[in-house]
Amino acid sequence: MSTPLDGRQASAIAQAAQALADGRLLGLPTETVYGLGADADNASAVARIFSAKGRPSNHPLIVHVAGATEAEWWPAVQHYATDVPDFALRLMRAFWPGPLTLILPRREVVGAVAAGGQNSIGLRCPSHPVAQAVLHAARPLGVWGVAAPSANRFGRVSPTTAAHVVSEFEGVLSDAELCVLDGGPCDVGIESTIVDASRGHPVLLRPGMLTAAHIEAVCGQPLRARDEQAPRASGTLESHYAPQAKVRLMDAQQIQSALDVLGADARHIAVYTRSRVNSASKHLVQRAMPDDAAACAQELFAVLRAFDDAGVKLIWIETPPPAPEWDGVRDRLQRAAA
Repeated sequence: MSTPLDGRQASAIAQAAQALADGRLLGLPTETVYGLGADADNASAVARIFSAKGRPSNHPLIVHVAGATEAEWWPAVQHYATDVPDFALRLMRAFWPGPLTLILPRREVVGAVAAGGQNSIGLRCPSHPVAQAVLHAARPLGVWGVAAPSANRFGRVSPTTAAHVVSEFEGVLSDAELCVLDGGPCDVGIESTIVDASRGHPVLLRPGMLTAAHIEAVCGQPLRARDEQAPRASGTLESHYAPQAKVRLMDAQQIQSALDVLGADARHIAVYTRSRVNSASKHLVQRAMPDDAAACAQELFAVLRAFDDAGVKLIWIETPPPAPEWDGVRDRLQRAAA
């Protein structure tokens, strides 16, 4: 199911682009996480994404477009969106290609299924070279953009390697239905920042590794908080990104106290902390959390998957620092623990 990108890279990319044009699904590496992609204008193909993931059809997908420059990505933006505000264009120019999704007013005749039926649509221009190569190769085949949520079962831990994608859909999608490109581990590791630009002012819908300060500096106005009128967006449900084991966020002292109480009897527990904690148990699964937010984000989902693979039932995680650069990691962990 997985196609390695070695000496056959050009052939693999061409095959992936043709698969999209033919209405098949594609496991696509991006700098954030791997996506489960389909031609965003092919309603039946997009519907198969929802079905394979077990995702509600009204929970919108993000559409990925090609381009290293404005001249390259702007035609695709115009294909899907209308009435793009100036601040949104400034954000595109500053952060595309990169881990920023913008929610824009949708052109009525395109992308309705990918948009979950809303009159807005989320657009992103990924920076991963494999994603860009596939998007560029698919464009002459009639594919303007690729709808691609994270390539995992709905609500579960997002994949950051091709092997994660294969394991998620083994027995669910056949090789004939799903092609997976191996672009190596994702560099960012958590999903994109999402900013709603569909209502005339910027609203932060999902934090990522781009901080609010970065975004506000570019768009020249403060980011507003999400409200009840905000459009639905990917990864914004209260419970999301959850491993099979139960996640609990605690400070280091709480974790140490719990380990002290359990002593040598601590079993089926994984601990992920920046602070050093000790246990008398030989059965504890421990992993050190990086002190750097970007490094933590890059490994986070892989760590949660590894804990599940180890068969633990509880995952105790030290709550991330309150600093803005940790907002994206904190958001994912809070939803995983919900």
